[in-house]
Amino acid sequence: MEEELKNLIKVSVSVIISISYCYYVPTRIKPGIFRFLSVLPICALFRVLPLFFASVHLSGYTALFISWLANFKLILFSFDQGPLFPLPSNLTRFICFACFPIKLQQNPKRRDYFFQWEYPIEVLFSNQFVTKVVILSVVLHMYNHIQHIYPIVLFVLYPLHLYLVLEILLKLFNAFFSIALDCELEPQLNEPYLAYSLRDFWGHWWTLMLPTILLPDVYARMPRITEGKMNSESALYLGVFVIFLVSGALHEFLFFYITREPPTGEVTLFFVLHGVCIVAYDARLKKKIARWIGFEFYPCLMLQVMVMGFVVVTAGWLFFPPLVRTGKIQRFANEALLFIGFVRNLFNESLFFMRKFFNEALFFTGFVMRKLFNEALFFIGFVKLKLFNESSLFFIMRKLFNEAMFFIGFVIRKLFNEAMFFIGFVKLKLFTFGW
Repeated sequence: MEEELKNLIKVSVSVIISISYCYYVPTRIKPGIFRFLSVLPICALFRVLPLFFASVHLSGYTALFISWLANFKLILFSFDQGPLFPLPSNLTRFICFACFPIKLQQNPKRRDYFFQWEYPIEVLFSNQFVTKVVILSVVLHMYNHIQHIYPIVLFVLYPLHLYLVLEILLKLFNAFFSIALDCELEPQLNEPYLAYSLRDFWGHWWTLMLPTILLPDVYARMPRITEGKMNSESALYLGVFVIFLVSGALHEFLFFYITREPPTGEVTLFFVLHGVCIVAYDARLKKKIARWIGFEFYPCLMLQVMVMGFVVVTAGWLFFPPLVRTGKIQRFANEALLFIGFVRNLFNESLFFMRKFFNEALFFTGFVMRKLFNEALFFIGFVKLKLFNESSLFFIMRKLFNEAMFFIGFVIRKLFNEAMFFIGFVKLKLFTFGW
């Protein structure tokens, strides 16, 4: 654990220095091949950083955020494209937008909130988010009894685990950076289980950062690359296929960092299969099915079930087996449970310390107040003794003072008794009527 924390500090410092270099040096170079060459050593360094970790979570998240997303953002930035263009206003924003899966909202919605941070806090405390946290905790504890779970249930358990982890993590990132940077960020997951087609699932419902990175690099360039060789529609279909092929290759690298095993090609086949299905459905099957049944499909619950069923079955067949064979999916759950236990113990210790500190503060405050009160009474008694023993005038004044205090005390006591009697009478009436 200590070694992992040391490696995390080293990697974090290396990333901050590297991104700072990219903010100050390449920005002074004209966009194009020369700026790309200036950030290329940083991209090579980012490819190595996940290998410093033994933890599945740290190596996986470093590979996803730094080796993958940050590298693509820097490459696009070399040509004045992507989330880092236009250049953020300061170094802190540049580091945050480069290293984390966040993107500035292009057309922020007007919300009736007094403070900017009220909306992200409201999202984190919403019933939907809390329900997902509870479900994730149940899923993690199910891994303790995984040997008793039917294989068909695991087909649903693994995708649900992946989705909930990404959903909660990305929501936390969005909330934290919305408050820290005082800006509105785009959501990165859009309830993918509501998708009506595979194209919508990957393009508009699943991780939305990936399409914004791959589309300018691959999809938009495909018509220019194939100009004169095929029509524009076929070029776009080819672009969709190439995007899924590239995404599969990138996920193979991601799985290599997590499992430290040679790629098997199963993950690439998963994405290629989805790309082929999207192209085949949009190009041929959609029209043939509409002609065969006499009408086009409209969004409905049946389509949602079919899409999610296809995603879950193909993921259980091709996507998760490399993680299951190497035992990394179980390590994901064990590390998460270990972290939850560590946070719970830390919270309990903090609560115990705060309670002890509060009790000590109350005891000290009471002691000081009692001491001051005794000293004040002693001083008042001393002054009264000195004053009232000097002459008959002071004797008369003392008599008047005592009579006045007796009368005031009698009136206050009388008013207090009447008030208590009235309150008791009202309570009796209320409880008599069942209120």
